[in-house]
Amino acid sequence: MTTAAPELLTVREVMTRLKIGRTKVYDLIRTNRLASMKVDGCRRIPEAAIRDFINRGIGEAA
Repeated sequence: MTTAAPELLTVREVMTRLKIGRTKVYDLIRTNRLASMKVDGCRRIPEAAIRDFINRGIGEAA
């Protein structure tokens, strides 16, 4: 059984999914609220990091 590799999103894709601006995405990354990695100098955000960020936000609001 094979599992699919996690999808890595660009900053622009994260902007669209979270409906926030570029500066805010980089602020979330800088403050370690959104996990990311660099691939040959390009910033990429795992799709799971987006889900974790949203779930933490929902948990804090409850």
